[in-house]
Amino acid sequence: MALQVIQVHLVTIIISIISLVFSLKETKASTAKPGCPETCGNLAIVYPFGIGEGCYLDKRFEITCNNYSNPHPVLRLDQKKEAEVLDMSLEHVRIRDWTSPLCYANNALEGKSYSQFTLAPPMEPFSYSHTENKLIGIGCDIFAYIGDFHSTNSSIKNFISGCVSVCNGQGWSWIDTNYSCSGIGCCQTTFPNDLPNFYVRVGNMSIWQEARDWSSNQCGIVLIAENNFSGFHQFDISFSNQNMKYFYPAVLKWEIGNKSCHETQKRGDYACGRNSRCVNSKKGSGYRCLCNPGYRGNPYLPDGCIDVDECMESNNTLCQKGAVCTNTNGSYYCDCPSGYYRDDDKPEYEGVRNKGKLKPALLVSSGIVVTLVLLILPSIGFWLNQELEKRKKSKLKQMSFKKNGGLLMQQQISSSSIGSSVEKTTLYTIGELEKATDNFNAGRVLGKGGHGKVYKGMLLDGSIVAIKKSIVVDERQVVEFINEVFILSQINHRHIVKLLGCCLESEVPLLAYEYISNNTLSHHLHNEDHASTLSWEKRLRIADEIAGALAYLHSYASTAIFHRDIKSRNILLDENFRAVVSDFGLSRLIAHEKTHLSTLVQGTFGYLDPEYFRSGQFTDKSDVYGFGMILAELLTGEKVICSSRSEESLAIHFRLAMKQNCLFEILDKVIVNEGQKKEILAVAKIAKRCLKLSGKKRPAMKEIAADLHQLRTMKQPSLQQTCQDNCSVSERYSISSASTSAVTGVYTSRLGASLLNHIP
Repeated sequence: MALQVIQVHLVTIIISIISLVFSLKETKASTAKPGCPETCGNLAIVYPFGIGEGCYLDKRFEITCNNYSNPHPVLRLDQKKEAEVLDMSLEHVRIRDWTSPLCYANNALEGKSYSQFTLAPPMEPFSYSHTENKLIGIGCDIFAYIGDFHSTNSSIKNFISGCVSVCNGQGWSWIDTNYSCSGIGCCQTTFPNDLPNFYVRVGNMSIWQEARDWSSNQCGIVLIAENNFSGFHQFDISFSNQNMKYFYPAVLKWEIGNKSCHETQKRGDYACGRNSRCVNSKKGSGYRCLCNPGYRGNPYLPDGCIDVDECMESNNTLCQKGAVCTNTNGSYYCDCPSGYYRDDDKPEYEGVRNKGKLKPALLVSSGIVVTLVLLILPSIGFWLNQELEKRKKSKLKQMSFKKNGGLLMQQQISSSSIGSSVEKTTLYTIGELEKATDNFNAGRVLGKGGHGKVYKGMLLDGSIVAIKKSIVVDERQVVEFINEVFILSQINHRHIVKLLGCCLESEVPLLAYEYISNNTLSHHLHNEDHASTLSWEKRLRIADEIAGALAYLHSYASTAIFHRDIKSRNILLDENFRAVVSDFGLSRLIAHEKTHLSTLVQGTFGYLDPEYFRSGQFTDKSDVYGFGMILAELLTGEKVICSSRSEESLAIHFRLAMKQNCLFEILDKVIVNEGQKKEILAVAKIAKRCLKLSGKKRPAMKEIAADLHQLRTMKQPSLQQTCQDNCSVSERYSISSASTSAVTGVYTSRLGASLLNHIP
């Protein structure tokens, strides 16, 4: 027996030595193609990249190494030779790129206050990673943003992300040389998709001013750099040297080809090696290779995925005490050595030495026990595994609850008199919302923006909902998320989107709203296939309903609410073209006796109140300016920012047309064909008043709502018969679901019943 035990120990030692040898061989395994250069200086080459003929998968992955560069060898991509490679992996290539200031002084002669250029990584298979990079704008009083690039006609398809950088009118010299990128002299933001090619644009904020004010610096920088980039001190935002080159790191994502796994396998140029699997790109083209579970290495090499010896890596702690861990291809198993048996009376089934031969009766009973154990152990193991999974999920849910602002919500509930309304908000489980959206299937996406996507879902009770899912979570987004829950939970208004509930236990926060089925106002105005569906009557009613909702928020809610992001993309339409105001992430509660909020400038280009931009003080008149832009869109059918117009800003374009008495030349043909001239001019004059540069000269939302509602109701025979030309009409608006208006209160307007008669 002793000899058998010694033999077992010798076999175990030999197996361990062999495993150690293979483990050492694995750690030293090259990631480059065999027979090809493995490094450039201290950088390891990762196949499918390679240096020299035959060492790369195809020309797109060819790289060059300059061993004579000082102070160290430099690795470059052949497709982007001006950018130095700092690091490469099986998913990303980190590069050191450079940029110079963009100056737009020469564009002033063309009536434009911006400069733009196409910024693109090398050709396929590269794209700028949206999870590893951020958009950065540097300069005084500038806007910087990026837009999708139409390769067919070299034009911007739409703008997808941007930010604003200000200097508070004090010039660049006021900025500390060690400043951080927080909106003063420098701004930064995320973008929602990986970007293969796109436009970047930087310009002076005077685009929103009546007179061109070029007192600010006429240069700026816009770049895409990795998330942890903090070298802002190297930038001289006076841009005294416009030819200066500024260097920064960025992360490129790469994948294989432009076909899916299935298409490539059929075609015969499949790039994945043995013991690996293929994963399709989320963009719908191209694919990546990953080693199978239990293997590690480079899946693009024929034998690049090497078995992981779990027994050696875990220091043999995977198996219970007394058991021997044996490695297998892609996995392992545990067993007692010869000469040992399992003793159920000892903790963790400790192996006990077998002393002498067992009696036949004991052998039979032992066999029965072993059989029972073999039958029971799997059930116990399954139960333990289920319990561990439950505990793990519970812990993850608790962590997600804290990360997604659960503690912040509890604080607001305990410190607020209106916290009870928040407590009534339904808290959905992640399982309920995953089932409702078919695990957030891409086919359920209703729309997406810079911070997340909106999915269509159906709850267990059969109700249809819209579920908003964030892409990433940072401190600012958590505050916006809790803020939206807090505000919407206390509003019950037929023209304001209804919040049904939220989920805090998921990886990112989720909000569930009532489903509004007919897309956004922006979609109907700016999509050629849908614009004709919006008649003059519908547009007038939509304007009336939006104005009523905003008047309610400003003047009739228990605590005044400033929306802070009024735009046509945030106006939803149902099947009857009823308008619903949505997206309250930037909204703020404000006491009725207060006049403004002092806050960091946030909002959307084109809808941003120029007075708010200059002062940093947001008032109710800032929402009025955004509503004025929506009226201009309803009248003209044009986008608020359009590079094809002589005046890129619709605000300037609209005001000039009113001033020069050529309004009907820029109106949507639907308006000209269907509307009465006096009605159109009445709405246009309201829009003009809303777009005044001085907030004090703009009307309040309750006055605008009364005027628009009066304009609509004046067309009804019953009102025309009972109201004389010079009378004033007071009307009470109900917030009940049966009401045709959206405001509670009595509105009296001088424009009133004589609005049409005062138009020449």
